[in-house]
Amino acid sequence: MASGGQYELLCLENPLLDIQAKGDEALLQKYGLKANDAILAEEKHMGIYDDLLSRDAKLIAGGAAQNTARGAQYALPPNSVVYVGCVGRDKSAETLESAARAVGLKVAYRYDDTQPTGRCGVVITGHDRSMCTDLAAANCYKVEHLKSAEVWPLVEAAQVYYVGGFHLTVSPEAIMALAEEAAAKNKDVEDRRLQGAEGMVLTCVHVGREQIFMLSLSAPFIPEFFKDPLDQTAPYWDYIVGNETEALTYAKSHGLSTTSIPEIASHLASLPKKNTQRPRTAIVTQGTDPTIVALADAAGGKPTIKEFPVHAISKAEITDTNGAGDAFAGGFLAGIVQGKSLETAVDMGHWLASLSIRELGPSYPFPKKTYGA
Repeated sequence: MASGGQYELLCLENPLLDIQAKGDEALLQKYGLKANDAILAEEKHMGIYDDLLSRDAKLIAGGAAQNTARGAQYALPPNSVVYVGCVGRDKSAETLESAARAVGLKVAYRYDDTQPTGRCGVVITGHDRSMCTDLAAANCYKVEHLKSAEVWPLVEAAQVYYVGGFHLTVSPEAIMALAEEAAAKNKDVEDRRLQGAEGMVLTCVHVGREQIFMLSLSAPFIPEFFKDPLDQTAPYWDYIVGNETEALTYAKSHGLSTTSIPEIASHLASLPKKNTQRPRTAIVTQGTDPTIVALADAAGGKPTIKEFPVHAISKAEITDTNGAGDAFAGGFLAGIVQGKSLETAVDMGHWLASLSIRELGPSYPFPKKTYGA
């Protein structure tokens, strides 16, 4: 699989306008927030957005998977990534569209006529960030938009689907549509290969494209409170990615009697899989500690565990860790789209994350830098 600027990567989740500012313990306590966490906003949190704006906030095109989409497009040739989600018909949506155009990201938004564009308040305390999300229009995404005449051809043309787990709170139906499409396309390829192996003609002619489905755990509350829709997607994961806190929460909510990250990654990789052609890969990032990767065994044996060190940078170079995981996913996906080895794809993820945390917010430096192993 190699990228040729044909929108090979399609990302789905919740587009948000990030309102990001430096805060303190008093601000966190005012809204009952934790220093390094992500929650959905309730009525009691609605004042935080004005509070952040009063602190000289920076407005950034956000939403975890949109951050990832921007990151992947940063590392790929033009016209390689398309992002799907729901926004309102307002100036915030125009801001998101403008930010996408500036980095060459194609957006295929659904526009809601009743709700404003979603927003995420980001409180930065030191190197920690607390995110409080008011989904608004993002919560109004409909699977009918995904299957529309304008968007479904983009789905069919893409080779990799990436879904942020936050979308499990919005439209599990849309996620399953992508998951089932990937599985169906891979079955078509498998069927044709089997026919070739049994017949006189040994040439392999693909019926459609092989497609990859990747999902992010996104935040601890996803495996904790949205366990059922998350588990519904599990058989379709070709890649599953999360950080150590999300992995530990998954283990607790699923009754695993371990806090070992390699063991949790091994469990994720070993779950039953719809498409048996491609063994699952489970990835758990750990901040500055090595990333753990579990590779399922095609024969049903014990998964292989690998560790990959991150790109070390000094504390003085760190500006903001917000979006580091999103950046890792973007770099990793860019590697997958380009047909790179697992080792190179993980390293591309670490490289892009190391660039992102030097910037304010989930951003990437310009002039654009180029990955070099």
